[in-house]
Amino acid sequence: MPPPLVLAVSKGRTAKALVPLLSRAGIDASALGHDDRTLVRDVGALRFLLLKADDVPTYVEHGAADLGVCGRDVLRERGSDLLVPLDLRIGRCTMVVAGLAAHSGERADMARVATKYPVTATAHFAARGIQAEVIALAGSVELAPTVGLADLIVDLVETGETLRKNGLVLIEQIATVSTVLAVNRAAYRLRHAEIAALIHGLRKGIDQGAPPSGVG
Repeated sequence: MPPPLVLAVSKGRTAKALVPLLSRAGIDASALGHDDRTLVRDVGALRFLLLKADDVPTYVEHGAADLGVCGRDVLRERGSDLLVPLDLRIGRCTMVVAGLAAHSGERADMARVATKYPVTATAHFAARGIQAEVIALAGSVELAPTVGLADLIVDLVETGETLRKNGLVLIEQIATVSTVLAVNRAAYRLRHAEIAALIHGLRKGIDQGAPPSGVG
């Protein structure tokens, strides 16, 4: 019997959102929803590794996992050399530039930008000819303009409510972000039949979960 396929998944909301999708694909992944501290969970022919989102591409790229489920934002920031055969259509949000409402109409030829995505932010502003001083933060990015640490932020938003509550307004959209399936290149060659079958099942699960035509 071949060893299980190893699938790295970010802990928390992504893992829980993945459960119904895998169920529609014919995979019992109820163990992903268990609220315990077990980081390795075997379910049939799959072994799940529960990781921090930022670590998922690293495990997959270096072969500790065959596949991974993570956001496009993480892949873009990491510059990971992975195959991305499938958009899972969960965890959709938007990466934006935001700032204080009082300064939203000002042109910024130079700006201090606070973000959890320094690589993405630097590339975005450079492409627009803006000399940005990018300040990397681990969290509470929305606070930075309020206390004068930065002029702008680059962050992910779902509804924009957090921006509004902190006196910020959306200035520019950078990209739409969703959760994707990423695959190690060597694993895709060596275990192609197994991975292709999993991708096929997931694609069917995605289609079954999509709203009817004309809805949504």
